[in-house]
Amino acid sequence: MSSESDRTHAVVELPKGVTFTVHGRRLVAKGPLGTIERPFPSDVLALKVSGGKLTLTLGLAPGRRASQALLGTWAAHVRNLARGLTVGVEAKMKVVAAHFPMKVAVKGEELVIENFLGEKYPRTSHLVRGTKAQVEGEFVILSGTDVEQVGQSAANIERTTRIRDYDPRVFQDGIYLTERAHFKEAS
Repeated sequence: MSSESDRTHAVVELPKGVTFTVHGRRLVAKGPLGTIERPFPSDVLALKVSGGKLTLTLGLAPGRRASQALLGTWAAHVRNLARGLTVGVEAKMKVVAAHFPMKVAVKGEELVIENFLGEKYPRTSHLVRGTKAQVEGEFVILSGTDVEQVGQSAANIERTTRIRDYDPRVFQDGIYLTERAHFKEAS
């Protein structure tokens, strides 16, 4: 059984080429694919970077399940940031247009969907900063360095094409997630 002092710390090894710096309550991660700045709002966790390792220190009672969950969650967030900055993140969505031919295009930081269910005005979906979209035939490929940003952009697109006032068993048009946000394979 682990001692109490082991349950108050989590150490995350940083991959080569990734550096973390802590500025107050902000964590800045730099890697080969870019930079991510992320707020670290918790008063009960402290971050310390030294020697290629990031140490998270818990300021709550270590025996509580919620305390351990918080420590594990933030350690996973840090690992995801580091891995995303080295290999990148990708999600794949499919455009389904059974009734009306949809036109999907990327304009700046938005995905524009025209002729959705024959509507006169286009629908737009905001892409979270740091996420890029590419339309390839009937697929929309989202890519970036932060798994949470790519996943949120995919959710925004799905929500934009949600059908109201029609029977969803008949009108299955929309843009749907086929591959969740995942780390690209190292090549």
